[in-house]
Amino acid sequence: MSLINARFLTKCGHLLTDAIVLNTRSVTIAHMKNITTVTDEKKPPVQEVEPISQEGDPKVNADIEKLNKEITGLTEKNNELVDKYKRALADGENLRNRLTKQISDAKLFGIQSFCKDLLDVADVLNKATESVPKEEINDKNPHLKSLYEGLLMTEAQLKNVFKRHGLEPVDPLNQKFDPNFHEALFQQEVEGKEPGSVVVVSKIGYKLHDRVIRPALVGVSK
Repeated sequence: MSLINARFLTKCGHLLTDAIVLNTRSVTIAHMKNITTVTDEKKPPVQEVEPISQEGDPKVNADIEKLNKEITGLTEKNNELVDKYKRALADGENLRNRLTKQISDAKLFGIQSFCKDLLDVADVLNKATESVPKEEINDKNPHLKSLYEGLLMTEAQLKNVFKRHGLEPVDPLNQKFDPNFHEALFQQEVEGKEPGSVVVVSKIGYKLHDRVIRPALVGVSK
């Protein structure tokens, strides 16, 4: 009998414990539901922000139009400045080329005036050499012979100096008349010569680096 009472009491204790646990869980769940409800009630409602429409705003349209005009003006100005810059570069390059050519020409033709003056000396020397009678040049006239040889040496040396500095003679005898290098003094009929050929050279011409500084004075056949 005592054993039955003990078992009954133990079973009653277990049932009481389970009831207490269930009751505790119910209270906890109810409490959490209350907290969630209160939190949701305290939250401010979310308001959707409507986008601001600018299509119909005349002030915005005016500003956009103004900016477009400014962009167009700046673009045109930029193109104009770029064009001026390119033109300035081209002008500078042309000026540099002209100055380079002028400097080169100055180096080549800087002695042109001096050469023209020396041509008169060369003409006189040539006339003096031609005026010496060739038949008198012998051992019987040692002084004339020495003078003639001295004239020839001087003339040869002068021609070497001319050649060294780019000064070359123009002797167009029996050549076609060229108005760029020759100056016609007269025309005459010469048998066996084609018309326009140089038949007489009164004075030889000279050119300095392909630039004529004195045309040859000639007679031309007709």
